[in-house]
Amino acid sequence: MITKGKSISLMLAAVLSLAPLAACSGGKDNASSPVPAASAGGSPAASAAASGEKDTITALLPPVSANFQKKFEQMAKDFNALYPNLTLKIEPASWEDMTQKLDTQVNAGSPPDIAFIGSDGISKYVQQGMLMDITSLADAKMVSDFDPGPLEYMKNGKSLYGFPAYMEAHAIGGNREFLEAAGIDWKKVQQSGWTYEEFREAIKKGVVKDGNATKRYGFVFATSGVASKDYLSILVKNAGMPSPFTKDLKYAYTSKNYLGVLKAVREMIDDGSMPKELGSIDAGKRWNMFLTGQTMITGKGLATFENSAKTNNGKIDAKDGSAVKDSIKVDYIVLPVPSFLGQPAVSSTVVDGYVTFRGKKEPTAEHKANVVKAAYFLASGKVAAETNSELFVAHISKTGAEAAKSITISRSPENEAAVKVLLSHAAPARPDIPVELGAKATKLENEVIIPKMQALLAGEIKPEDMHKAITEAAVKAFGDTGIVKD
Repeated sequence: MITKGKSISLMLAAVLSLAPLAACSGGKDNASSPVPAASAGGSPAASAAASGEKDTITALLPPVSANFQKKFEQMAKDFNALYPNLTLKIEPASWEDMTQKLDTQVNAGSPPDIAFIGSDGISKYVQQGMLMDITSLADAKMVSDFDPGPLEYMKNGKSLYGFPAYMEAHAIGGNREFLEAAGIDWKKVQQSGWTYEEFREAIKKGVVKDGNATKRYGFVFATSGVASKDYLSILVKNAGMPSPFTKDLKYAYTSKNYLGVLKAVREMIDDGSMPKELGSIDAGKRWNMFLTGQTMITGKGLATFENSAKTNNGKIDAKDGSAVKDSIKVDYIVLPVPSFLGQPAVSSTVVDGYVTFRGKKEPTAEHKANVVKAAYFLASGKVAAETNSELFVAHISKTGAEAAKSITISRSPENEAAVKVLLSHAAPARPDIPVELGAKATKLENEVIIPKMQALLAGEIKPEDMHKAITEAAVKAFGDTGIVKD
């Protein structure tokens, strides 16, 4: 699932090799007990016993957080304690092979019952007919446990295909010392945001030169590898395009505002605020540049990066050789992406979760119900509390939030408040976009936008050239009346 929804966990995969995350829990054994996925008929154990037959539910799960996979055995035990006749069989996967493993099983017609994927991957598997619609299977207690916004991301059309694990906002991150040296009121920016013009002036002030050489850039964003889609998709949401499609399903990226963002991308490179070799910087390199003081602001940023920076700071203090080479101590500051062209700020969000699959053979009604119990167990209560606390992401289930009360984490209150502001204007879910349109947009992104973006970053084409190529491809894909003309 190498899509924009892989967002938080894929980015972590790139960062973990440089600055491993450490759990900030005050003791995982002190966390609340799993909250039962009770049905209206009584306690989960009673319901399970009443159902009779033993059953095994399979799940393919990547390293969602640093310690997630270490807890698989305990998760299985806890689930079996709730449902004595049910077994949760978890297959671990790395982020590198998660997509391949899942697709291999899907193509063979025997996918796992549950897989942890980005919500933006749901339409792909719906199109293949391999997802299990749980709309009528998830009881009211399960559904009402989740915040409505994140839950919408797990839908395609009106059908629900799983439960969300977290909802995280994509931000950018600053080095507090450098921000303050540049005279940037970061606390004000966290709460009130900033325009592109304000942001551009700020990052200019963050540049440090040594003769003709740049020792520190104002802003660095990963634009290579798994992050190749991120930069534009995050920026354009703040330019009046929260989705590739308008509410009346016209393709939005033919708008003049999209061209305005492309021009801004070149401006920040041409004035020296960003590296000329930006197109070759992947997620790992840009995090390394941030920790070694080569940039004032980095992107994309996630709340959990505060934890990563603190972990590396601790290694520096302890003179631990596993600290990032030549790194400095960093006080990580969550910052919003600037808004463009007078448009309101709209946060790019990622919602990953536990998606329910079915094989070519129709599962029994009993097995379907059991899969739903397992998916809910993983997305709520103790499992959600421990995972989300480790990731520094907001709790989106009531049971997860309750279980998290016994978990202590060390987190900047300013950063926590900043993330709440970002989530308050998160891009809404768009389950109304037909699968066919979404597939065409993804094809256009992969075949036109990403290659042209690399050419733009390299200075090989102008913003106008890229916008023209996108428009021409969009007309072919969606028709002359299916695109925005402004």
